[in-house]
Amino acid sequence: MKRLQINERENWKDIVEGQGLIFHSTEGKYWDESACYAFSEKEILDLEKATNELYEMCLEATEFVISRGLYKEFGIPEKYIAGIEHSWNNEFPSIYGRFDLAFDGKNIKMLEFNADTPTALLEASVIQWHWLLDYYASADQFNSIHEHLLEHFKVLKPYFLNDSLHFTCVEESIEDYMTTAYLMDCASQTGYKTNLLYISDISYDEEQNAFLDIENKEIKNIFKLYPYDWMMHEEFGEYLLTTMHKMYWVEPMWKCIPNNKMILKILWDLYPHHPYLLPTHTSPITKSYVKKPLMSREGSNIEIFHDGKIIAQTDGEYGEEGFIYQEYFEIPSFDGHIPTIGSWLIGENSCGIGIRENTSRIVDNFSRFVPHYFI
Repeated sequence: MKRLQINERENWKDIVEGQGLIFHSTEGKYWDESACYAFSEKEILDLEKATNELYEMCLEATEFVISRGLYKEFGIPEKYIAGIEHSWNNEFPSIYGRFDLAFDGKNIKMLEFNADTPTALLEASVIQWHWLLDYYASADQFNSIHEHLLEHFKVLKPYFLNDSLHFTCVEESIEDYMTTAYLMDCASQTGYKTNLLYISDISYDEEQNAFLDIENKEIKNIFKLYPYDWMMHEEFGEYLLTTMHKMYWVEPMWKCIPNNKMILKILWDLYPHHPYLLPTHTSPITKSYVKKPLMSREGSNIEIFHDGKIIAQTDGEYGEEGFIYQEYFEIPSFDGHIPTIGSWLIGENSCGIGIRENTSRIVDNFSRFVPHYFI
């Protein structure tokens, strides 16, 4: 694994905007093609193997949590247990997920699993692929995300209640909107009737016991780029339960378990000393660890301790739900740039990676997306 300084394409901003990445420079430079990462084929195969194995482990851990009723440890409100177990027992469909992995060229370590509302999909699937064609067309890229999405939407058709699929996100986020629009386009290409609306546009009708879109049509199947830990604490959250027998939410509610950082502790309990895992506990065991809230997003409220001293931290509004303490793993710095690998699953298959890097050791809103290739 190497980081290479390279020349940007002429008019690169116009190019990526034409491909849908209109937030390439939000809050500073986000898409960064002044550098790229080069991998060997063996490194890519190792990352693929690790991703597939970690997903199987997460499914086993989710089953463990559900079968033993460990919801309190995850901070999940008791009334939503029925919805989680209904979605799990009936194998409600999933579209995607993203593992955040640390990699030092030899060791691969799971940092967390973004199982509910992962982003950076458009840039991993489409934008960096077109960059490769322009920059190094004879090389390869670990990236069959788009093809897997198209195929998986076909696989999901028998699960849904009809051929109509709504898509929703918050209105305030351009990144969420474009990620959602990209997924909707993939669904449209495979024959779904699609409809995009904001989460605030969804209403609930008590007489019908149904969620309605802006045309007051009942929603039967809906993809949401909106986390369950928010939904469960909002006024309409209780209707997730009253409607759970007559509609599908994607991602399914059981995903709130592996999405929660407590899964890292459960995984370590089930698979102690596994080479892909870092020791994780509910209190500090060593002097070098990462303190993570159970439900934080975008790197909020994280503290990294090395030899008992804080070397990085972020603020935010998370933490009341509790913390886990994960052993610190030092990711190599490439001239001050520290990469984290986002490894994508579509359905249950590893199919690509995207790399975010920062000068800090915490991936946050300011982390840049940098493309990759392998030979």
